[in-house]
Amino acid sequence: MLVTELIPLIEAKNLTPAVPTDREVTCGYVCDLLSWVMSHGDSGMAWVTVQTHLNVIAVAVLSEMACVILPEGIDMEEESLKKAETEGMVVLQSPLSAFEICGRLAAKGVPGQN
Repeated sequence: MLVTELIPLIEAKNLTPAVPTDREVTCGYVCDLLSWVMSHGDSGMAWVTVQTHLNVIAVAVLSEMACVILPEGIDMEEESLKKAETEGMVVLQSPLSAFEICGRLAAKGVPGQN
């Protein structure tokens, strides 16, 4: 599944419209402990987190993730969004809970962490 296809699936708003959404989502993950995500992050991962600071973008870029997903309509700090655009990282905002986002990903055949 491409990030482009993920957006309507999770009813998301793209907070980084200047970043291409043609990356493939190879797996999904939900976690808010950055050190844990750093050790478990995978290329192509769609990461669901409530964290919104600059380090989220750094971890996502380091792991070559497909996108960061903020559940429950959470807003990301403007400085973080600017960094995401500079680094080419898609940030999505969904009105759904993290549980519902992951359920929809799984229902479409997207596996959990590889």
